[in-house]
Amino acid sequence: MTFQKPSHTFTKIHLKALRTKSFHILFTLSFTVFINTLGWSQDLPKTQTPILPKTENDSMRVSIDIDSLLTPTATIKQTDSIIKDTIPKKKDFLEAVVNYKAKDYVSLNQRLKQTTLYNEAEVYYQDMEIKAGIIVIDHNKNLVYAGRLKDSAGVYSQAPTFKQGANLVEPDSIIFNTETKKALIYNSKTEQSGGYIIADVTKKENDSVYFINRGKFTTSENHDDPEFYFLMRKAKIVPNKKVVTGLTNMYIYNVPTPIGLPFAFFPLSQKQTSGILLPTFGQDSRRGYNLQNGGYYFAISDYLDLSLYGDYYTNGSYGFRTESNYAVRYKFRGNLGVRYESLINSERGFPDYSKSSIYNIRWSHSQDAKANPSSRFSASVNLGSSKYYQESVNQMNASNFLNNTLSSSVSYSKSFIGEPQVNVSLTATHSQNTRTQQIDMTLPTFQGSVSRIFPFAPKVGTKKGIINNINFQYNVNAQNRIRTTDSLFFKAEMFEDARVGVQQSIPISTNFKIFKHFSVSANTNFQENWTLNTIRKYYDQEENTVLKEDLTGFDSFRTYNFSTSIGTTIYGMFNFQKPGKDTKIKAIRHIMRPSISYNINPAFDEYYDSFDYITANGDLTRAEYSRFEESLYGAPNKNFSSSMGFSLGNNFEAKVRDKDSTKTEPKKIILLNNLNLSSSYNFAGDSLQWSPVRVSGGTQLLDNKMNVNFGMTLDPYALDNNNRRVDKFNINNGGSLFRLTSASLNLSYSLSSTNFSGRKEPDQRAIDESVLSGGRADDLFGKPQNLADQRMDDDDRDRSKEEKSEFYNFTIPWSLRVAWAVNYSNSARQNEISSNSLMFSGDIDLTPRWTVGVSSGYDFKNQGFTYTQLRFERDLMSWRMNFSWIPFSERSSWNFFIGIKSSILKDIKYDKQRSPDKRL
Repeated sequence: MTFQKPSHTFTKIHLKALRTKSFHILFTLSFTVFINTLGWSQDLPKTQTPILPKTENDSMRVSIDIDSLLTPTATIKQTDSIIKDTIPKKKDFLEAVVNYKAKDYVSLNQRLKQTTLYNEAEVYYQDMEIKAGIIVIDHNKNLVYAGRLKDSAGVYSQAPTFKQGANLVEPDSIIFNTETKKALIYNSKTEQSGGYIIADVTKKENDSVYFINRGKFTTSENHDDPEFYFLMRKAKIVPNKKVVTGLTNMYIYNVPTPIGLPFAFFPLSQKQTSGILLPTFGQDSRRGYNLQNGGYYFAISDYLDLSLYGDYYTNGSYGFRTESNYAVRYKFRGNLGVRYESLINSERGFPDYSKSSIYNIRWSHSQDAKANPSSRFSASVNLGSSKYYQESVNQMNASNFLNNTLSSSVSYSKSFIGEPQVNVSLTATHSQNTRTQQIDMTLPTFQGSVSRIFPFAPKVGTKKGIINNINFQYNVNAQNRIRTTDSLFFKAEMFEDARVGVQQSIPISTNFKIFKHFSVSANTNFQENWTLNTIRKYYDQEENTVLKEDLTGFDSFRTYNFSTSIGTTIYGMFNFQKPGKDTKIKAIRHIMRPSISYNINPAFDEYYDSFDYITANGDLTRAEYSRFEESLYGAPNKNFSSSMGFSLGNNFEAKVRDKDSTKTEPKKIILLNNLNLSSSYNFAGDSLQWSPVRVSGGTQLLDNKMNVNFGMTLDPYALDNNNRRVDKFNINNGGSLFRLTSASLNLSYSLSSTNFSGRKEPDQRAIDESVLSGGRADDLFGKPQNLADQRMDDDDRDRSKEEKSEFYNFTIPWSLRVAWAVNYSNSARQNEISSNSLMFSGDIDLTPRWTVGVSSGYDFKNQGFTYTQLRFERDLMSWRMNFSWIPFSERSSWNFFIGIKSSILKDIKYDKQRSPDKRL
């Protein structure tokens, strides 16, 4: 008998086994009650009592009211003389409610005691979920069968999915025992912590243990035909914890390889797990064989981790480094890295033998903007040995050796909200020149300020006029500045020449308008400087020399100045549109911003002293000096100046006819974004009263893809025979009105295939590690490489989402970045191009998985190529292969890498590199 149920309904089964001595009678009775309870049978009357066969050991008669079983208060009347049953209570057939449905039909076979669900069948029992094309529930054996549907063409569909708890399995068929919770799974596919396990037969022992026969472990996205896998003859799986196998070896496209082990262990985890970091084996021509980047990873907590790496070379060189990342959501995040290398070149006794120790410390910390709006802490630290990036053999960014400056900053700021608002900050800075090995540090710098106060402003309404706009504020700056060298860094001697000082200033200003169109501002500034470092100079007659004595103790000086300026904005429009004619250029707009300023700086000669000394020629001469000239903020101004400054800013824009004929409005383009001219005249000067005229400008061309910046300096004065400026105009010396002393031009251009395809250009990932370590954010000097982990800079695209084309050359992705810089010098009649270089970088995808890139440049002055890097990369789907080559220069080297992209199999790789040669 077949019973059908609508596809959109759910049915609940709740069977209670009746206690009796006979299991046969019990099951027959239970099954009859199950049928009547669901109300599926229309043939049996509601009051019918089934005739149960009496067995040999029966000692009771059971009378059942079927109507009463349909109610919640169903009762069973017993005529047995035994009051208390001594047989243990048998466990119920089903311990919980079963929910199920099917699209086509649900049928029940009373003879076979089976329930069949067909087409999009679903069964939910406790924490188990089964979805399949067909599901058969065998009530007699406590089994659930799930399988696929097969159409008339022999094509299978609706493969089962078995989910219990957080574990999901996608097999071809499954047999599940509802009593023991065990299962047999055929041709299963399951995901475990980023890896996929494909097995012919899987035995589910319980919720936490699976046994498989001839299983495949892979990270490939193509489960049906993975490009690689590890064949596991027998394996035990503990979901989200581990996979333990017997004999296993790697297959590449179903071809066995000799890469294998008699047993293997694959860790699986949904959270951070501590473990060993396998080293990389290599060879160095200067240091012999080596093991690099081996160590241990500590998963300290969900907010903090720690990695310890070590390197060892057979000639005795070694190195170690620590890296730690930390993050607290909505509060802060950062990373810390400390690196040290002890390097030995060649062998002791050889002329090229050398030994050096280098180190580098990097720290980056950023605070979430929502963490605390009134206080902020940030850090960007990169300090260490000046030769670290030139000598290190295991660094993150190979192109950083081109940068000559290392800088650091750690700051904390706090704002006290109120009227007026008070802002304070504490900053420690570091600046290091890697060529001169000079280091400048401030430990620390304190800055405080009080927001502007308008004492004469009205309490309501706007501030108008010269009186209402009078305002002042208070600023304080205190520093402890240290200048040292690389050899004295982190030693007590570095603090011997420290300079300590405090600078306080009270600027007072106001602004107003005259004649409606002219803006006038007036400013005066009072400044007081405190210092603990002064000097005294005197002439020693015995030594016949001028000596200097360093003094420590509190001293101070005060200065003030005054300045005012007046400016306006002038708009000009040049119309080219003629009546009845559609011209290409509609109009050109010219915006001018002229301004005139006047500055007075008094002379503070009271802070200057003098002494007499005898020159080498025997003449008695007087020299002046200030005891503050070597203090933190320098000496006050000695010479009175009264100067007037002139500046003119220009902006040129045009309205042109748009190429798109559907546009009704003209298109606005920028001709010159800015063109600025400035100069000044010193009324108090005895000579050379005019300062050079400085011209600067910039614009964007080619649909804002090219940035152009230029500048020049024009000197009105002439030079004498010794190439020194003299108080004589160049035009009066037989020359032109101005003498060009310097000029510069910088162009940068960026273009890619996305500019022509209409597709959105993908976002470029900022190279944070390169910038933090002093490198560039672009790749004009080459792309950075992490020799420890090649996956950290893996920027593979999702090829499956790219638009397909019959002819690939129509959609070849490419990019190009070009920068050109040229400088001209003629301050002393040298009339030369001081520098002229072109840098370029580009990438092109020759095929959907082959990428070729180059970063290089050409120095036109020295006629040679600059730092050059060639890059070849192959996307092998689950694998990645790249080759980076620096063909020439003192950093000539190459690096080859092939490995699995997935982090869980990151140690399965092969890399080979050739380090740069040692230059003597």
